[in-house]
Amino acid sequence: LGWRKALPDEVIADLTERYARGYLDQVEYFLSTPDDTQWALTLDTATGAVLDALHAAKLQTRVGLLDSVTVVDGYRRTFAHRAGVRRLDDDERDLVLDAFTGYLATIPAGRHRAGVTFDVLDVVGKSGFGIGSAGLPAYTVLIEGFTQALDNDVVLTLKQGNVAAPSRVVDDPDLHTRFEHHGHRTALSQRALQAHADRFLGWTTMPVNGRPTGFVISEYSPYETDLAWDEITEPDQIGPLVEQLGRATAKIHCVSDDEAEDGIVDFSVEEVIAGAVDGRVEDFVAELVQFAHAYARRAQDDHRLFVEAFRAGGFALVNPTTS
Repeated sequence: LGWRKALPDEVIADLTERYARGYLDQVEYFLSTPDDTQWALTLDTATGAVLDALHAAKLQTRVGLLDSVTVVDGYRRTFAHRAGVRRLDDDERDLVLDAFTGYLATIPAGRHRAGVTFDVLDVVGKSGFGIGSAGLPAYTVLIEGFTQALDNDVVLTLKQGNVAAPSRVVDDPDLHTRFEHHGHRTALSQRALQAHADRFLGWTTMPVNGRPTGFVISEYSPYETDLAWDEITEPDQIGPLVEQLGRATAKIHCVSDDEAEDGIVDFSVEEVIAGAVDGRVEDFVAELVQFAHAYARRAQDDHRLFVEAFRAGGFALVNPTTS
């Protein structure tokens, strides 16, 4: 990001340091409070671009989301025909509906299901759910939702669970046996890492290429928004932003021990982090700055190698020219 905005290396180093120190300051705060959920970035505590994003999210509505992805036909909502949306044949639709039925058993009982009608109104295939899910099967499901009123319908996403990068190097057999599949792992991880997890979050199984495969299901939230990075260009804008993001990262890490299911995290995360950097804060900051520069250079090199391979016809299913 710093290179894209043509920032000098020393400025990038300073911004990375601010992120690291914001993270450690927040970890220190969680050491002194019994409730990790007490602190949050809100309209009262956020500043700059983070506050702008929260204001933008506040203006969004469920009706606005529904009107952008659905149409009303005969007093009933269905998904609109849009780019990235495909209609399913009967066999694929039946597979999705069977998987959806299996998902219902994974939603926590009680308040998470109270007052929600899970009758399926429509289902379509979908693309474009983000970089992590690029190329993986994905679907969007429209359900009746909170009431039979048209403005209370709910949009759910059903995405194949991706392989967790740490699982390629962490060989703890206990962790590997705790999860049915990557959809199960993803759902439990999100519940642990989010102070207020999506009430519709759950998992299911669907066949992909003839093999049972894990999927994660969650609400396509009408109140989600992204930071407008294109409009953030100067270091004095980015500095307070990355410090807040550092604190938010600490919140995600430290809340996980309280919310993890089945005792997966059986220790205080903030105590472990504080112990690891005790007396070595400057070393931690310096190491993170060094990693940031090295990672950025690796990303640039990877992109160059990808472009060179693409231009040379190195991908069997994609041709660099069109006939």
